[in-house]
Amino acid sequence: MINILVSAIVGLIVGALARFFYPGAVQMGLLMTMVLGIAGSLLAGFVFNRGRTGFNRAGLFASILGAMVLIFAARALHLGA
Repeated sequence: MINILVSAIVGLIVGALARFFYPGAVQMGLLMTMVLGIAGSLLAGFVFNRGRTGFNRAGLFASILGAMVLIFAARALHLGA
């Protein structure tokens, strides 16, 4: 149960940072920001993980980049992000 709560909080932080660093306004609510952060973390984990576990700064940076890629993809596909 605590893992879900921690994932939601980290997802919210990653999503908020991705929205902050992405050029232009990104209109989405709090829940979608959290989902964006979690999805960005999953995307970065699939691409960059290579068997490492635990928290590190490079993983956080990769998660933010992953969330920014998702914002870009949603805008390119006109999905409303």
